[in-house]
Amino acid sequence: MGMNPSWTILHARLHQTLRDRSLLPAGDRCLVAVSGGQDSLCLIRLLLDLQPKWGWEMAIAHCNHGWRADADENAAHVQALAQQWQIPYYGVATQTLPPTEAAARTWRYEQLTAIAQDHAYTQVATGHTASDRAETLLYNLVRGAGMDGLQALTWCRPLSDRIQLVRPLLAMTREETARFCHERDLPIWQDSSNSDLHYARNRIRHTLLPLLTEQINAQAEGHLAQTAELLRADVEYLSHLAEQLWHQARGSDEQGRPRLHRTTLQASPLALQRRVMRLHLQALAIPAPSYHQIEKLVALIYAPNRSQTDPLPGGAIARVEHPWIVITSGDATP
Repeated sequence: MGMNPSWTILHARLHQTLRDRSLLPAGDRCLVAVSGGQDSLCLIRLLLDLQPKWGWEMAIAHCNHGWRADADENAAHVQALAQQWQIPYYGVATQTLPPTEAAARTWRYEQLTAIAQDHAYTQVATGHTASDRAETLLYNLVRGAGMDGLQALTWCRPLSDRIQLVRPLLAMTREETARFCHERDLPIWQDSSNSDLHYARNRIRHTLLPLLTEQINAQAEGHLAQTAELLRADVEYLSHLAEQLWHQARGSDEQGRPRLHRTTLQASPLALQRRVMRLHLQALAIPAPSYHQIEKLVALIYAPNRSQTDPLPGGAIARVEHPWIVITSGDATP
């Protein structure tokens, strides 16, 4: 390991992270999402350097939103790098411009999943860093998210039955990826939309995080990322307990309406009651229940018989038919 003159501390850290967290198993087929920015360039270069040790089969994917005037040149730049490094390249461009950042992100993950499926890649790797993780935590915190939203950027999550999304750089900061690219002379494509303060995430990146770092704590970014990491384990544990409780409490009546057994839920802590209600609503395909709706459902666990909630999204109503809580769909009359 010490023999390679280009082997840096980042190589050693990534190598260790992949082993400790069982990410990107040796010999797997890995599709690396490369925008051309510093984080994704750092990721692909590190993985290519580690490839002899791990034996992955790698390819580059680039998703072109067509938002910027230079978007096509950006794609050509990434394709040229793939040719230079002699690895397969897959590029996709949208037919219609995604209206929002969230829509663009959804489209991007759909495309990456489709490319991975078509070409039998089992891993999709993105260049998200500790800095992204800190931003995501702040972004979701001010939007009123619970624990689940605060730990949203995780090391890996399934994209489909056979495909994992992996974020190998979550322990590195944007400062470190920039330094690595600079030391390696990697040609970073400067994305003008990253500095557009019209986007909330960019305002967090360019205004709020620097402010926190300069005025409150020099290590703010790392500490926020660490908080997300701690929350991740808590969320995993609570989700597991909530799933078990939900399975114990659920049933259905003669008409096949799903229902929850109140006595089972009454014996459980509030944290699990809230999670069970959210699981239950998600299972009924009730879109994005709000904090207030979930609180109203939790109140039914102890409410008098025949109490009911206001209509939920889609018009469904939850009511107490002791000892059950029954949710009637929007078109049924209670």
